[in-house]
Amino acid sequence: MLPTLHSGPTRHRRLLHIVDRLDATDQAAVLAFAEFLLQRKAKAEDAQPPKDMAPHPIPRPEKESVVGAIKRLAKTYPMLDRQAMLHETSTLMGEHVMQGREAKAVIDDLEALFARHYDFFCQKQGKGEESEDG
Repeated sequence: MLPTLHSGPTRHRRLLHIVDRLDATDQAAVLAFAEFLLQRKAKAEDAQPPKDMAPHPIPRPEKESVVGAIKRLAKTYPMLDRQAMLHETSTLMGEHVMQGREAKAVIDDLEALFARHYDFFCQKQGKGEESEDG
């Protein structure tokens, strides 16, 4: 069984004591291995999806404008690329403004649109993780 390294200054002293007892070749190997572990850790952290991928639900007010709904949904789903949804969002906004479609119905469609894009975002994140592992 290998001795465990405890946290704090004792761990550092123990590590230095061990490394100091090694010859130059082994010291270089320890350093190379430590650098490898550090790079691996950094790569793993970079590959992680944002920790806060969950939506931040904001209750829908009883009387809400279409613009207000878009702002609320953007805050609910901050992880989504709003540029990617611009065409669909603009189309729905146009239906309300230009064609007189009821705000409630447009907001229902906006909520469905954001939820659909969020589902796609989650699937894309999952596939990205799987392809890196496999």
